[in-house]
Amino acid sequence: MPDKPHKNLDAWKLSFEFVKDIYFITESFPSSEKFGLTSQLRRASVSIPTNIAEGAGRKSKKEFINFLSIALGSVSEVDTLLLLSRDLKFLEPELTGELLIKLDVIGKLIFGLMKSLRSQL
Repeated sequence: MPDKPHKNLDAWKLSFEFVKDIYFITESFPSSEKFGLTSQLRRASVSIPTNIAEGAGRKSKKEFINFLSIALGSVSEVDTLLLLSRDLKFLEPELTGELLIKLDVIGKLIFGLMKSLRSQL
């Protein structure tokens, strides 16, 4: 079976790796946050590559753009959750900055992909 189309997208590759970073990092969050910030941050970060993958598997570019838009919304959600985690002292400022830089790159890749797909409509 050939590789799925999303596996060739840099936005998917980087966001997939980012999710693993988030899972590793949230292991150190307080146990009282298991169903709070830990869960929310993990779910929001997972939403990024999964929506890219689902969109890439759709039949139309318009559907793909819609799923990319959802992924971009999750990028904004993760951004907010990282800042909150930093302010609550669950994350060091330096680590937060590194994660936000990675997230910004992912967001730009998603936006660029959306722009490219729109130009093909």
